[in-house]
Amino acid sequence: RQFPGCGNIVTFSQFLFIAVEGFIFEANFGRKSPAIPIRYYFTMVAMFFTVSVVNNYALNLNISMPLHMIFRSGSLIASMALGIIILKKRYSVSKYASIALVSLGIFTCTFMSAKQVASDSSLNEEDGLQVFLWWLLGIAALTFALLMSARMGIFQETLYKRFGKHSKEALFYNHALPLPGFLFLAPNIYHHAVLFNQSEPFRVPLLGLTLPIMWFYLFMNVITQYVCIRGVFTLTTECPSLTVTLVVTLRKFLSLIFSILYFRNPFTGWHWLGTALVFLGTLLYAEVWHGPRSLLALCSTRIKRQ
Repeated sequence: RQFPGCGNIVTFSQFLFIAVEGFIFEANFGRKSPAIPIRYYFTMVAMFFTVSVVNNYALNLNISMPLHMIFRSGSLIASMALGIIILKKRYSVSKYASIALVSLGIFTCTFMSAKQVASDSSLNEEDGLQVFLWWLLGIAALTFALLMSARMGIFQETLYKRFGKHSKEALFYNHALPLPGFLFLAPNIYHHAVLFNQSEPFRVPLLGLTLPIMWFYLFMNVITQYVCIRGVFTLTTECPSLTVTLVVTLRKFLSLIFSILYFRNPFTGWHWLGTALVFLGTLLYAEVWHGPRSLLALCSTRIKRQ
């Protein structure tokens, strides 16, 4: 909210922290060789770095955060579509229906939130055509990042099937190898570091330290992002890319709901409809109603064998 263009310093801090942690505990200070050939990591890193940077810059192209979330909620559809095209996968009708319900539910919630943000915001008048062209460029950037992110998930799934599950190793190389690329963003990162230094002082609870509040926010973001991304990389080794995308999309949805409640934004009937669609789609995808039946069949089989 205070510095909308600070995405690069946030991303750089996240990458640096995870790379240092991985260099110490996973790579053993560079003495441990990677299980997956390094050339494959360079391909994965190119995708990962591109998605991160493009998503950051989209926010500078007249793309609002709610619209940003709407597009990223379409990752389920993108992942399924590329899975069908590239991996020649086929899904059941219930899977297609569940993805449609989850995407529609998140779209409903974010669209209503976007309307609330627009009604509460006062924008400066600018040339209409110029604003529209920048907006179109932002939409193109989000579309590119969406498809690239889905392709990266499929590439990861293929690597794990071929070389085995190495989530911590992948986490390290995906964050360490792109670090030189941030040299091209150094002026922007330095500019926002100066702005962060000028933010109001904040006394950290329990520790008694005083530092600019934006650095405290950044530190908390880095720690929570580390926990989040480590869980996602572990999930990629245990589940298909579509399931990983579903879980991550649900996380985005819960973030949106939390934001609405925490900032006391109106939670309308449309939001409740979106919530119902998301959880209905999740239950449909997980086929939870088959769970008790499958469990009873398994128990019956074991009893017969005994």
